[in-house]
Amino acid sequence: MAHDVAIVGAGIAGASLAAELAPHARVLLLEAEERAGYHATGRSAAFWSESYGGPAIQPLTTASGPMLGKYLEPMGSVHIGRADEAAAIAAFLAEFEGTGVELRPVDPRALIPGLRAEWTLGVLEPSCEYIDVGGLHGDMLAAAKRAGAELLTHAALVSARREGGAWRLETRAGSFAAAVLVDAAGAWADPVAEMAGARPLGIRPYRRTIMQLKTDPAPAPGSAMVAHIGGSFYWKPEAGGRIWLSPHDEIATPPCDAQPEDIDVATAIDRFEHVVDWRVERLEHKWAGLRTFAPDRLPVYGFDAAVPGFFWCAGQGGFGIQTAPAAAKLASALLLGTMPDPAVAAIDPAPYSPARFGS
Repeated sequence: MAHDVAIVGAGIAGASLAAELAPHARVLLLEAEERAGYHATGRSAAFWSESYGGPAIQPLTTASGPMLGKYLEPMGSVHIGRADEAAAIAAFLAEFEGTGVELRPVDPRALIPGLRAEWTLGVLEPSCEYIDVGGLHGDMLAAAKRAGAELLTHAALVSARREGGAWRLETRAGSFAAAVLVDAAGAWADPVAEMAGARPLGIRPYRRTIMQLKTDPAPAPGSAMVAHIGGSFYWKPEAGGRIWLSPHDEIATPPCDAQPEDIDVATAIDRFEHVVDWRVERLEHKWAGLRTFAPDRLPVYGFDAAVPGFFWCAGQGGFGIQTAPAAAKLASALLLGTMPDPAVAAIDPAPYSPARFGS
């Protein structure tokens, strides 16, 4: 059976778009791995922050908030800096002035027990919340299936060619046809585009390392996430009195099954110990994922200007989960040629168009 839309990639980008499209089109969701969400989606640090990704991403994040509803749990975030980072703190506050994002200068020493003396500057972002990534992704896949979408795993794309107004797709799971081919392949977005005859946009994956630590003292119940205004670390409290810590690394890498490097783990712990006087009792778990960015660090949603029927849904960086509901509604309207959902009607899609990269 021919499909209206074939989506390559069943992570959060592909799954959320499939859930939006399936009530209106015959959708095929192709996943190369044995399970959907194996790569970036399944390795997310799992938080929703309106400031994360910058002002150009914030409208998608803010619009997604009400739709994420039951998947969110209050946490809050404190952005901290030393006295010599006052300009970075001021720039951060100025960047979001007038956006409606609540940011309040605070003394971080009143909020973070054991904070070392040099960390004197802070900005509280009270709206920051946990995201139940597994619940969200699973429900998106379930919604797509209920509406008739077909999910195939172990279905890596082998070739794609345009014939007679349709795509002929060869995959590890068989041959298929579709009118529209959606590239939601995450770190593999540019290779998939090249396979389909589209010009790659320079979308590149970067490795990000995260680890789970047991500390003494354990983070206090209700404590906030802590992030360096200079971008060299963040940590968030987790269940059982643990923390998830990252050195906020961005290591350019080919598309792959990312694994943590010992040097990045050691760097994160060293930085952490220079921020608070807590003792690291045990490294319990470590992992890495890929965050994928276009050259201007904005996502790409829209039809390719040169290749008919090829639609980009890529470059979501580290904010793909927190923006997924709004991004899917925006992308669905662009793909179907319909009016956008009221939840995203005020968001201009032009900054995210592939046309910004020229022909």
